[in-house]
Amino acid sequence: MWGGRFAGGPDEIMEAINASIGFDRRLAAQDIAGSRAHAAMLAAQGILTDKDAEAIREGLLTVLSEIQAGTFQFSTALEDIHMNVEARLIELIGDAGRRLHTGRSRNDQVATDFRLWVREQCDAAIEGIAALQKALIGQAETGADWVMPGFTHLQTAQPVTWGHHMLAYVEMFARDVSRFSDARARMNECPLGAAALAGTSFPIDRHATAKALGFDRPSANSLDAVSDRDFALDFLSAASICAMHLSRLAEELVIWSSAQFRFVAMSDRFSTGSSIMPQKKNPDAAELLRAKIGRIFGAQAALLMVMKGLPLAYSKDMQEDKEQVFDAADTLMLGLAAMTGMVSDMAANPEALRGAAGQGFSTATDLADWLVREAGLPFRDAHHVTGTLVAKAEAKGCDLPDLSLAEMQEVHGAITESVFDVLGVDNSVASRTSYGGTAPDNVRAQIATWKDRLG
Repeated sequence: MWGGRFAGGPDEIMEAINASIGFDRRLAAQDIAGSRAHAAMLAAQGILTDKDAEAIREGLLTVLSEIQAGTFQFSTALEDIHMNVEARLIELIGDAGRRLHTGRSRNDQVATDFRLWVREQCDAAIEGIAALQKALIGQAETGADWVMPGFTHLQTAQPVTWGHHMLAYVEMFARDVSRFSDARARMNECPLGAAALAGTSFPIDRHATAKALGFDRPSANSLDAVSDRDFALDFLSAASICAMHLSRLAEELVIWSSAQFRFVAMSDRFSTGSSIMPQKKNPDAAELLRAKIGRIFGAQAALLMVMKGLPLAYSKDMQEDKEQVFDAADTLMLGLAAMTGMVSDMAANPEALRGAAGQGFSTATDLADWLVREAGLPFRDAHHVTGTLVAKAEAKGCDLPDLSLAEMQEVHGAITESVFDVLGVDNSVASRTSYGGTAPDNVRAQIATWKDRLG
């Protein structure tokens, strides 16, 4: 394939390390789309005849149909998807196929193909996240006023609602959508026509090929166009943060489904049993998702290592840009689908949630707020009084609402009977009406807003 420059073929080991067709065949559809746009532009510019352009168009469609049907014979000797497609095109249409590569290089070709593929993965991720958000909103709507403990340091902090907790993840994943959207917008420049690194002397129309492939514009610098892989790193960065959010939710599902918590029951579809303990129902889908996230983090680190020492423009090192991105994209989409299924199917236990919400002196902050609001204490004094009452209740082996008024007044005489109105968990969550707070009315309003946004 190298023509007159080399007298002999590559060593078998060189061929093995050099070939990428084993993985970059995934870019076949993008490669053919780019070639069709390139051929149409060459014809429009008078660089190719209309006859040759039509033969190329038909030939490329035949190649695509063979690949889709599984009848295409991929060759390691031809190294990559670009040369495999071109060689088969030449077999089909002869010399017209040899003219397709006019005004371009494999450097700008692969940069275009890969950018098209990653752009599609951004769209797929956004769609997958939206499905998960809808599942979370469904859970939030079901339990908008179910009371549960909110945690800090995994210790009971204050009561919140189940709906509020579910919506917290909706907000997290919304930021992931914005990151994928930003990455997509940034990568939507077309490298095709940058050629090897310096552009081309042929009178090509890069704006035409960019438009044909759905890009906003052609890339402005030919050196940067062929050497840039920031678009893949942008995708991996967004994927890593999204994956981290998936792992946090998976961790909560593992904890919540344990016998010690019993907050949720995972469906049989996303659980497994034990080979020796017949009572076990393990949240294996959540655990596996939690582990698979490391592959996405690793992909980002691997591509950063590939790119960090490369001078401009293209180096063969950059062939190692794809496998980890492919794997990360597959892992992310599997994780999103698995989490959507788990969230859709899981059954929350309102009784267990409520029982846990009242433990651990979860309404202590409500008592402190009451002392500020009703007794006129500075907050720091109210905090001290409340801490003393917590210690008193703890010594007695009861919760704050179980202390008598007389016992409370021993600590501070300004406490009245109305303090008991704020000590129940329902009263606590209902009072949190500040914007973004956990009050059920707030939750329902946010659910309505999100349902309108997601459609």
